[in-house]
Amino acid sequence: MDTLKKLAILSAAAKYDVSCSSSGSDRGKRKGMVGNATLSGICHSWSEDGRCISLLKILMTNVCSYDCAFCVNRRSNDVPRATFTPEEIAELTIGFYRRNYIEGLFLSSAVHTSPDYTMEKLLATVRQLRQVHRYNGYIHLKAIPGADERLIQAAGQFVDRMSVNIELPSAESLQLLAPQKQREHILQPMAQINHGITANREERRTFRRAPRFVPAGQSTQLIVGATTEDDRRICQLAEGLYRRFQLKRVYYSAYVPVVDNPKLPALTAPPLKREHRLYQADWLLRFYGFGADELLDPAQPYLDLDVDPKTGWALRNLHFFPLEINQADYAQLLRVPGIGVQSARRIVAARRMGTIHFEHLQRIGVVLRRARYFITCQGRYYGQAAFDAMAIRRKLVGTSTPAAAGEQLSLF
Repeated sequence: MDTLKKLAILSAAAKYDVSCSSSGSDRGKRKGMVGNATLSGICHSWSEDGRCISLLKILMTNVCSYDCAFCVNRRSNDVPRATFTPEEIAELTIGFYRRNYIEGLFLSSAVHTSPDYTMEKLLATVRQLRQVHRYNGYIHLKAIPGADERLIQAAGQFVDRMSVNIELPSAESLQLLAPQKQREHILQPMAQINHGITANREERRTFRRAPRFVPAGQSTQLIVGATTEDDRRICQLAEGLYRRFQLKRVYYSAYVPVVDNPKLPALTAPPLKREHRLYQADWLLRFYGFGADELLDPAQPYLDLDVDPKTGWALRNLHFFPLEINQADYAQLLRVPGIGVQSARRIVAARRMGTIHFEHLQRIGVVLRRARYFITCQGRYYGQAAFDAMAIRRKLVGTSTPAAAGEQLSLF
């Protein structure tokens, strides 16, 4: 099989993996080396469904020893198979980079033969790029759960970011749909990578020229909709992963019904709107000081698809509102729908100069279409509805434009 045919098969096989963030690396230009990766990350482009396609995003192989029910590359599925050698991947990456087709590499793989064998091949690939081709650009590598710790440690010296996909939200779901995978085999490399990153930071404080270990951090991916776990459990899991392993991102991938299996739900389309709401909730967990148990509770375990999670929380907690824009502290402002991190900072800064008037808020960056129902300005309430959850909800939902079926919503 020629290289282009392999590329067509293995790039298509990698499209369901969304955890391909590329920001955070600061490998600068170096004499005698090819490429670089700046602090702000590499350039991105986006497909129609919101997937990142800026990197050379491929699998090393889609020949898999596992038979995960949800995976198009599972052992029992009748699909074309292909395998790249480390040398072929290195030559493809350098060739595409020189032609300005790509600005980095996202490399994953099915588990071919065994986790150790697969991880050895991935390690050989990134070593070939760095040491033979002197490639200095961005590399995101998937660590293979169950592989030897020494292989993962060695690979971390050559890449910018690593990720271990947790795939499903619970051990029960893994047992049902991916019985050859074990939860502890997924969490153990996460802990190892996190320990290596922490130790490397301490080492570099003493020895500035010490080699870096996964400088852009690690991420993971969760499949949404393939199993029965509710949004509350997913958010609790994400919150725990952030706290325990200091992940850069948890990515949520709406289950795409690509295989016919009685263990899987009979979906006609991916639950993209649910995925979108989970990304918004994730943002609140990371940057807005919310906890998973604040956003959702046993009585309401699913995120509201009609309003964003912050607005949903606000409507359930009207006793917290309305907040006086000239008195509320920064943490309180972050709880107001329509006020983000930057606009909250601007409000705090502007108040040092004088009183804020309602007409100033839009220029500051506040989204008044949502915020006006939850604030007062100089004691005056500017909401266009009675201060009642149902009345406010009718206003918000009635003025929003519903997404077309299957449309990927913007995170922002």
